[in-house]
Amino acid sequence: MRHEALFRFKSAHAGHLFRAVCPEMEGECNPRSKAECLLEAPDTLVLKVHAADIAALRASLNMWLRLISVAQEMQELLNNQETIP
Repeated sequence: MRHEALFRFKSAHAGHLFRAVCPEMEGECNPRSKAECLLEAPDTLVLKVHAADIAALRASLNMWLRLISVAQEMQELLNNQETIP
């Protein structure tokens, strides 16, 4: 694969984000791109995307960044509910 993108997300909830995104990684079967997600540290989620071409990289990044964004938004909603008396 010729193209690669690497993102690091610092979050106190990196473990929760990792567990939310991992099931999607298991079902991925795209011949033009491959994504990896790992915990680099307790507060750091890493997303690596490799692709055969730039269009495949863009499409894959759109999907994975959106999934991580939604997982983060859901975590924030849960945190806000916990602080409401």
